[in-house]
Amino acid sequence: MYNPRPNRRYVPSLEAVGTLVERFRRNLASTNGCRRGWKVIHRSLLAVVCAVATLLMISKPALAQQSCESLASLDIPNVTITIAKSIQTPPAFEVPSTPGRFGTRKGLLVHVPFCRVAGYATPTSDSHISFEVWLPVAGNWSGKYVGVGNPGFIGSISYAGLVRQLEEGDATASTDTGHSDVGATSEAPDKWAIGHPEKIADWGYRAVHETAVAAKALIRAYYGRPEKYSFWSSCHEGGNQALTEAQKYPADYDGIAAGDPAYDITHLQAVSEYVTWVSLKDGVKAPGYIPPSKYAVIHRAALDKCDALDGVRDGFIEDPMLCRFDPGTIVCPGKQDLPSCLTPAQVHTARLIYAGPKFADGKQIYPGFDPGSELGWGLMAAGPQPLSISTGFFKTMVFGDQNWDFRTFDVSRDTRLAEERVGRYVDSTDPNLEPFKKHGGKLLLYESWDEAIIPPRGALDYYNSVLAKMGGVKETTNFFRLFMVPGMGMCPGFGMGDNGTFNALKVVEKWRETGVAPSRIDNAHKVNGVVDRTHPACAWPKVAIYKGSGSPYDAANFTCGNPKW
Repeated sequence: MYNPRPNRRYVPSLEAVGTLVERFRRNLASTNGCRRGWKVIHRSLLAVVCAVATLLMISKPALAQQSCESLASLDIPNVTITIAKSIQTPPAFEVPSTPGRFGTRKGLLVHVPFCRVAGYATPTSDSHISFEVWLPVAGNWSGKYVGVGNPGFIGSISYAGLVRQLEEGDATASTDTGHSDVGATSEAPDKWAIGHPEKIADWGYRAVHETAVAAKALIRAYYGRPEKYSFWSSCHEGGNQALTEAQKYPADYDGIAAGDPAYDITHLQAVSEYVTWVSLKDGVKAPGYIPPSKYAVIHRAALDKCDALDGVRDGFIEDPMLCRFDPGTIVCPGKQDLPSCLTPAQVHTARLIYAGPKFADGKQIYPGFDPGSELGWGLMAAGPQPLSISTGFFKTMVFGDQNWDFRTFDVSRDTRLAEERVGRYVDSTDPNLEPFKKHGGKLLLYESWDEAIIPPRGALDYYNSVLAKMGGVKETTNFFRLFMVPGMGMCPGFGMGDNGTFNALKVVEKWRETGVAPSRIDNAHKVNGVVDRTHPACAWPKVAIYKGSGSPYDAANFTCGNPKW
């Protein structure tokens, strides 16, 4: 791009100037920066760079910005653009509606103008990864790119997430994870996964990365400069996508919030199927079946045993790992089966749910559920049908047989089979986050103790594996922190709903942009939209400790510290 021979006049192209400006802009905060640059590049070119950079620092206009419609012809490897259209408002733009449990409702509106781009990526011959990238008009752009996650194995664009981020001023993108099952009534994988290992790989790790690559290319073309920061915040499978990105593609995102992650897919689906199998293999009339009406009975007994361990009764267990609750303490007298207690067979079922599954050699496959989680057991254990997502996983991805009967499930044998057949496509368990650390990334991992479908200690296991691999807390605390959230339901970091109202995305954005790591996150619990209590989550291993006075339902009356109980 630059010929150093002094007797030839060099006239830089606009593209060359733009590239150099972007490279030097952050470092040329003063004329001293320009003077130092004389030693690096040609004087005439530097003069151009410094002049333009000075203007950029004042007003930061988009350089060589392309029109929205011209993005249709943008050359991105393995990508085909199908829509590139400017959306002008008003009138409001109505988002495409999609049917199914996880579809997009009719009437969802966008009230701000933007550039809508749709396309698909084909990294393999059996791939078709659809995506949409929404770009705010230049004057509204925050300078950030935010990726949007997906629930379960669902194959559809998350339009609601796109709307949310667009209205924050962010460039944003979502993918169908490489398959289309619009109209699905559950999160389970379907026939698309049978005989298509590349589609499983697309779902497992490629789709989010391919979408991020395409989105960033479109951002550079549309605005004439790259995003200042890129962020990811999602939960459940979106939390697993978060960990996958940090492990496999550490340069894709600068800040990642991974909520209640569906960590270690083959083992997670095994524990889910195990709880279903333990509870329902003999039907809902079997002696060991626990009717949903008794979940509250077990929950009350667990709270009576452990709620006050932290010195205050506030309706939940601060650290369930310190709780030594045995459901045998509420066994019914004699051979009775009363509403207020458990039969011996039901006690056995409850103990298995708490313990979690093991391989034949006794090694833990995945943690079980903890005391305090009982009110959410119905998702896996109430029946009469087995849990669709884990049963669908074994039917399609493991056995390739949609007629597979969950009653034949052998947790040790079938988990090993899942590892062998699809583990390399779907499991992201690498504890080496050194490349992400070197990238400057920040990873906020949070997990609700009251999570109803993913055993919370799975996230804790991953956290501990990273510490063991990377040299302990001192080597990780500046870029990776875990928050175990007590007293809130699943996915509290979305900042919506009744089960917790902190905004994980804002937390990780602040961390990455300021360099100040979070040590405490206050959560708000709601009933019918009205806050009834607030409570802090602390950077693990610290927990919230009651100060000894004031309302136990007010986060101000707690401090973060090491538990002494």
